[in-house]
Amino acid sequence: MASRASGKTLQTFPNPNPGRDFRIHVEIPEFTCLCPITGQPDFAVLALDYVPERACVELKSLKLYVWSFRDQGAFHEAVTNQILSDLVRAVRPRYMRLTACFNVRGGLFTTVVAEHRKRGWRPPPSVQLDALPDAEPRR
Repeated sequence: MASRASGKTLQTFPNPNPGRDFRIHVEIPEFTCLCPITGQPDFAVLALDYVPERACVELKSLKLYVWSFRDQGAFHEAVTNQILSDLVRAVRPRYMRLTACFNVRGGLFTTVVAEHRKRGWRPPPSVQLDALPDAEPRR
């Protein structure tokens, strides 16, 4: 399946387990866009977390979609919300959060967090396992 998102194609594939809530976490460490005022590059690490419904985003198409912003001027807040909206339109998840951590510019760090919840969806209660470390595993 494909969805045109802001003129760019995001590919999806069927959720392999639609009867279960599970979280998909994707880190995108090389996001780049341009400052709409100065034209200088802005760099960010994006973290995408979502609970799929019927579809999951295909990672190569996500990579190409993200790369398409390299020559576009955009404010941090606007580009974060645009990416989230495009992903929600393509995937139609139960829940999705995009965190954009922009590198320092002029002595300031900016982090923008945007979320989407499907109407009526509530996460199941979390299970605390004290013996496990809090940190996410790294590859």
